[in-house]
Amino acid sequence: MLAFSILHQAQTIITDRPDQTEASSTVPQGSLQIESGIFLGFTAEKTQSKRQLLAPTTLFRYGIAKGIEIRVLSQFESLNNQFTSTEVNGISDLELGTKTQIFQKEDVNTEISFLSHLILPIGSEGLSSGNFGTINKISIAHDITDKVAVGYNLGYNYFGTGDGDFTYSLALGISVTDKVGIYLEPYGNLVDFNNHFSNFDAGMTYLLRDNLQLDFSFGTGINHTMNYLSTGFSWNTSQ
Repeated sequence: MLAFSILHQAQTIITDRPDQTEASSTVPQGSLQIESGIFLGFTAEKTQSKRQLLAPTTLFRYGIAKGIEIRVLSQFESLNNQFTSTEVNGISDLELGTKTQIFQKEDVNTEISFLSHLILPIGSEGLSSGNFGTINKISIAHDITDKVAVGYNLGYNYFGTGDGDFTYSLALGISVTDKVGIYLEPYGNLVDFNNHFSNFDAGMTYLLRDNLQLDFSFGTGINHTMNYLSTGFSWNTSQ
């Protein structure tokens, strides 16, 4: 969870789940981290209404050097169009990426990293976009107090058509106890730099062990119809 990437440096696990804001920290060198969960979402427009189930959606993160990790995102997806009563099940397009920490100092309460994913159009028919794409984000995090932190992302995504999308997120995280954290987060995107979709989500994390975390989150659209629920876990296998 991004908001605790600075606050909980004693932990061996710092996660990108469950908020939309990617953490500014990377996993330690030689460490494999698995972040997995179930996502149930609903979107509606004038001509279509869709339910999306990701079960599971799994991110693998491995530290190849200090401040550098490689990433693989794989998802099994079920997409149901309620207007046409059609359902598609299969594998979503695969994402391969890296995250590189570009600023971190012990005496400064700010971290900065850059993340980039390449989308490979190898998903199942009806789920694959059919195009190569890319997801890119600058991630920044700051301590406010010893129990409150803020993180934010600015990004650009391109999915093979149009002008691409500008993305943003801002997460406020609060450490309630040594094991429980909560966050609040507005986020959104500007599709083709023209259509703005604004959202809000919130959630909580529970630290079972220093290297094992559970999470729950929910979100809703502000200027459009969208809702989701998600739950999952993150496990750093180094311990």
